[in-house]
Amino acid sequence: MRIISGKHKGRRISAPKNLPVRPTTDMSKEALFNILRHKIHIHDIKMLELFAGSGNMSYEFCSRGAGSVIAVDQHQPCIAFIKKTAELLEFPIDT
Repeated sequence: MRIISGKHKGRRISAPKNLPVRPTTDMSKEALFNILRHKIHIHDIKMLELFAGSGNMSYEFCSRGAGSVIAVDQHQPCIAFIKKTAELLEFPIDT
């Protein structure tokens, strides 16, 4: 998976094979953000990603400068991966 726009545009992120996830495709993310771009200002929103899995959508919103992003998942290895990746990308983390 990769971040398609924003501060980390083009950055590739590889989720471990043992995570039970299917990350959102680049095409789907581009379609979503094409719609959102005309409706909201990303900097003004608070985003909640439930069933976050790899955190793919959270990274995209953070890269684009979202005001606040919360990623939620019940699978502990997914949570650990999201925290590790957020630290690597220097996104603010609240545990």
